[in-house]
Amino acid sequence: MAKKTRGLNAGLKLVNRRKKLRWNDDWYVRRILNLKKKSDPLEGAPQARGIVIEKVQIEAKQPNSAMRKCVKVQLIKNGRQITAFCPGDNASKFIDEHDEVIVQGIHGPKGRKKGDLSGIRWEVIKVNDQSLQMLRKGKAEKARK
Repeated sequence: MAKKTRGLNAGLKLVNRRKKLRWNDDWYVRRILNLKKKSDPLEGAPQARGIVIEKVQIEAKQPNSAMRKCVKVQLIKNGRQITAFCPGDNASKFIDEHDEVIVQGIHGPKGRKKGDLSGIRWEVIKVNDQSLQMLRKGKAEKARK
């Protein structure tokens, strides 16, 4: 690659070079072209409401062997279906079909999956407007809708 230009009148060339080479940065391209909002089922929002369609179990990736409890959720805002993880022991027992849940990102690297969960990018945080964590601890009871 050519060396950077120098001198008193080199500013314009440096600016143009910077503009051109920024397109090599993945994060810059994603931000400028709004790729996250276009591909994200939550449409850029941190959380979203949805209706539970069914409970599923996802097999953990090697070297672990476990059946991770998840739920299939249909989002209210756009009708898309996602699979969300139920964090914690016995958490899936508090979630039934047709419950209203709130999901959020699972905060893996680059907003992707976390740990041995293959393709699971969201987790359930509330069930029928009750915190899943409080339900698990027994500090709240699940509301009937």
